[in-house]
Amino acid sequence: MNEIPAWAARLRAERLRPDRMWSRARMARELRAAAAGRVAVAHPASLRDQIRGWEKGKHQPSEVYRTLYAVVFEVDEAELFAADQPRASLEDLAGLAELPPVEEVLARVVAATGRRVGTETVTALAERVHALRLADDVLPGGDLVEPAFRQLANAVRLYRDGGHREEVGRALLGLVAEFAQLAGWVAADAGQPGRAASTYQLGIEAAREAGDSALESNLLGALAYLTSNGQKPRGGVELAEAAVAAAGKAAVPLARALAWDRLAWAEAKTGSVASTSRALGNAAAALSEAGPETERSWLYWVSADELQVMEARAYTELHRPLRAIPILAKVLERYDPSHARELALYLSWLAVGLADAHEPEAAATAAHRMLDLSAGLASSRTAERARTVLARLAPYRSTVPEVAELWDQYRVSIADPARTLPPA
Repeated sequence: MNEIPAWAARLRAERLRPDRMWSRARMARELRAAAAGRVAVAHPASLRDQIRGWEKGKHQPSEVYRTLYAVVFEVDEAELFAADQPRASLEDLAGLAELPPVEEVLARVVAATGRRVGTETVTALAERVHALRLADDVLPGGDLVEPAFRQLANAVRLYRDGGHREEVGRALLGLVAEFAQLAGWVAADAGQPGRAASTYQLGIEAAREAGDSALESNLLGALAYLTSNGQKPRGGVELAEAAVAAAGKAAVPLARALAWDRLAWAEAKTGSVASTSRALGNAAAALSEAGPETERSWLYWVSADELQVMEARAYTELHRPLRAIPILAKVLERYDPSHARELALYLSWLAVGLADAHEPEAAATAAHRMLDLSAGLASSRTAERARTVLARLAPYRSTVPEVAELWDQYRVSIADPARTLPPA
């Protein structure tokens, strides 16, 4: 990773501190709120671009913005913009800095036990992969993809190079599968579907060898989702059905709910209303069997709200907006605003649903919020949805002022699918 000035790394590290994890859009809002009309500041879209430049160290903020940063972060301005403090990096995200590098773990193991890996190493890796999951909740794939693949490679090497008992080996294989699922997910979000697919395959093999059918189901479902969103919807259905079968062996309610949910999406991509509805019903039934405690750490995010969002997305895909809109509107009222990527994605389906319901003014409002959230995110998913939303609203450009204004304010680069551009 290229070094950047200490003050620039500090601005990013403060924004992404575990108790904040703010998007650049949120950072822009906080700076504007600190200004409170007392000083002139840039438009939010322009300010987001400036924040990106400052965090890369291209140039320091002006005196006004340095003062606003100090107010927002509640730190001394001179300390915040000092030139001689340690640099930060993506490895500092979500508590990762507190975990020793895998190379250090392996070296300690070799020195102490002659290349034997024990439960302490497994625990350290489990903490690391979960920290990456939490970072993925609030950061786009473009920011996390390389750190995630480094961690996957280290986990694979630790399994291969460190001697271990059979039960520890199974646990390490399971962690390799978990790292593979996460790395595949962020690769897809970073616009690298081929890399994502091959990584999911690695994870499926590791989960099978570990005898973890629930984790195998999760990886099969992730690959099904990727395939369904590509050019092979029937292939996505077949993979999702395999995920359902694997989850059935595990008898873990949340794993079964997730597998049925992904089958519902795969069926929706083929246009099958009956099969989609049946899978959604099975997902809800499985979720109802789950207890108050999460069965596996990687299932922490599976909830009634998330399944409702998938239901709404599926019905939007099937052009059933009257079913989709009420669900999305209800869930979005209480959705965590720090999860900017997911919030932007869900707003995109609401915008499309409203357009399908012939409510272009409301669709433009949802689209504006979606585009505002996703501008500057290094996410292929949000960029693709931005193009979909604007294409769906295009017929209203000449007749609906709100849509015309939206098109005047935002531009989507068709040539570069990773970029959603605000106005110059």
